[in-house]
Amino acid sequence: MIQELVGALVAAGAVGLVGLAAAARVIKQYERGVVFRFGRLLGSPRAPGFTVIVPGVDRMHKVNMQIVTLPIPAQEGITRDNVTVRVDAVVYFKVVDAANALIQVEDYRFAVSQMAQTSLRSIIGKSDLDDLLSNREKLNQGLELMIDSPAIGWGVQIDRVEIKDVSLPDTMKRSMARQAEADRERRARIINADAELQASKKLAEAAGVMSEQPAALQLRLLQTVVAVAAEKNSTLVLPFPVELLRFLERAAPPDGAQGPDEGRSSPAPTAEEKATSTPSTAPKPLEKAAPSPADAVASAADRPVEQVPAPEAAPEPEPTALRSGPTADGSPSAQP
Repeated sequence: MIQELVGALVAAGAVGLVGLAAAARVIKQYERGVVFRFGRLLGSPRAPGFTVIVPGVDRMHKVNMQIVTLPIPAQEGITRDNVTVRVDAVVYFKVVDAANALIQVEDYRFAVSQMAQTSLRSIIGKSDLDDLLSNREKLNQGLELMIDSPAIGWGVQIDRVEIKDVSLPDTMKRSMARQAEADRERRARIINADAELQASKKLAEAAGVMSEQPAALQLRLLQTVVAVAAEKNSTLVLPFPVELLRFLERAAPPDGAQGPDEGRSSPAPTAEEKATSTPSTAPKPLEKAAPSPADAVASAADRPVEQVPAPEAAPEPEPTALRSGPTADGSPSAQP
């Protein structure tokens, strides 16, 4: 009798332990337990820790309350300015109501993913290419509002949405590169022109100072020569002042004037040259000189007045060739 009682107690204890093991549940800190009894929601979600349910009657679902990182597959669309782009993003969300996350939607993860893809296509079509590239903060906020509006009823809160990458066609990339290069070149030219303007003003001031002291220009020239000669150059270029050229032009004789060497006679030949040289032509005889004007007037006075002929112009004497020959004392002399 006692043995049967002990056996029954042991069996009851075993059954109790098995039932306790089947009814006991442990909920982690980042989870909430939603209990359904005969298919109906039983109270509020269970808090983290140890809890017990009725085996075979209650069914408990654990819901993760952590922030979930959900990548959105790349979506291809056409922007408002008719540019084909491919955009991918990432969504950060968490469950704030475990009961609604299980009751209101079948799979809240899949639902959030599809809503994010649809919203991303919609935001691509409403935006320009420049907004996608430079104004992403505004697009992220708009995308977050579009996803968060239906997700509130699902017990899900969208924490953050970020556009990761915007892929452009190769032709568009090249066009944008040329545009950026042209813009940079324009800015470079503007900066260079501004620098030239400032430099011209400083040079004008420097020219005014140097005009007061001409020696300053010479010192500046020498400094430039020293700076050029400091490098290993085989050619040295020196500036030639225009004032010096003008001075040389004023100092040069006119075209008809003779130079300093043109009026000089050639040196006398030596004795050897006299011996070897022979005169090529004989000297011309001297012509009779023309009468002087006084004689012409005297002869005209003796003649009748009506027979006085008009005075003729005196012919110019022709040049005579001079022949050099030795004198008695051996010195050269010129003979006609």
